[in-house]
Amino acid sequence: MRFCSHDRYIELLEAVGTDVVELTGNHNNDYGTGPNLHTLDMFRERGWRWFGGGANLAEATRPLTVTLGRNRLAFLGCNSVGPAYAWATADAPGAAPCGDWGWIKAQIAALRADGWLPIVTVQAYETYEYVPTPGQVEAFRALAEAGAVIVQGSQAHQPQGFDFHAGAFIHYGLGNLFFDQMWSLGTRQEFIDRHVFYDGRYLGVELLTAMLEEHARPRPMTPEERQALLEATFAVSEW
Repeated sequence: MRFCSHDRYIELLEAVGTDVVELTGNHNNDYGTGPNLHTLDMFRERGWRWFGGGANLAEATRPLTVTLGRNRLAFLGCNSVGPAYAWATADAPGAAPCGDWGWIKAQIAALRADGWLPIVTVQAYETYEYVPTPGQVEAFRALAEAGAVIVQGSQAHQPQGFDFHAGAFIHYGLGNLFFDQMWSLGTRQEFIDRHVFYDGRYLGVELLTAMLEEHARPRPMTPEERQALLEATFAVSEW
């Protein structure tokens, strides 16, 4: 499948209050590098910042740092699965390739040592199960051990479980947000994670839940729907 969007649909991102965009997706460059660069221009016009991808490899692998009072946040991300055309190169846009994970673990460790709170997202292999793959668990825990305070999967079309490891909160996948997969309960269930920081510390997460309707519109879950999702994901989570 190849994805594109009309320029006017950026109004949706404006409406939800976008400030930062994560760009590790495996559909980077589906229609070539020109539309990708055009998208970055639209973000730039609105004063938005991005991470995990960019106009070239140097930009894609560069951490995005944000200071909010005493909270010093650093955003990093990478794509571990390709396809190859979606990865940034020295002179072309795309997602940051995870490679052997060495570069991103080194960045996480350096940022943490310098007082930043690293928030890391990964485009991992896509599955349609609540339980994460063994490869996800291994890679995400390694990023936590490097010093990340949050590690999150950006690939999931179906929500996945959680983990606490090396002092970090890991959410292996949040599910769809604005998407047209209406063909199963799992693809309609969504998490929206609200992370709380205070006085230079990560305090925790509030798990908001939504249900996808009308091929693109999330709505808050009913209590019964929320209970079903939490039971399914907590059952496959590590504590």
